[in-house]
Amino acid sequence: MFEIGEHVVCGSKGVCVVENITTLDISGVDKKRKYYILKPKYQAGSTVYVPVDSPKESMRRVLSREEAQQLIDAIPKLPLIDIANDKLSEQTYKECMRTNSCEEWVRIIKTIYLRKQKRIQAGRKVTAVDAKYFHLAEESLYGELAVALGLNREDVEAYITGEIDKKAEKSPLQTQ
Repeated sequence: MFEIGEHVVCGSKGVCVVENITTLDISGVDKKRKYYILKPKYQAGSTVYVPVDSPKESMRRVLSREEAQQLIDAIPKLPLIDIANDKLSEQTYKECMRTNSCEEWVRIIKTIYLRKQKRIQAGRKVTAVDAKYFHLAEESLYGELAVALGLNREDVEAYITGEIDKKAEKSPLQTQ
C-alpha cells in the first residue's frame, strides 16, 4: 500500500505523487472500490486513477537515493539490448519500456546511443523508432532519478556523466 504524498512510478505516466486514496463518485465505477489518485510530476494538468487492488506491476515506489546511486554506478556494466533484426527493434523497445525498470531504460539509452553513433558515422540519419524510444527512456529514467537524487530533471544527465567519469578516472590502486 502506498501513502498519500509518496512518489511512485506509474507506467507511462512516469513519476507521480499519491494525492489521495479514496472511492470515486463517477457513474459506471464501483463505488466501493478504492483508488489511488495520482498527479504526474512532469505532466501538468493530468490525473491518474489506479485501483488500489490493481496488479503490483502497474505501480512501484521511486528508487531510494542509494538505489539510484547504485544504478548509476552499474551503468557501464549493464549490457546492451541485442537487436538482431531492425524490423523488430520497436517491439523490443516496447517490451523493455513495459517492464517499468530503470535498468531496462538505461539499456535502451545505451543501445540507441551507440546505434545512433554508428548511423551518423555511416552518413545515415537516426531512425524515427530509435529517436522515439530514446526520448521515452530518457524521460522515464531522468524523471525518476531527479526525484530520487533531489535534482532538477534537466541536471540528471550531467550528474550521471560526472559520476561515471569520476569512477573511470579512479586508479584501481586508489581507495575510496
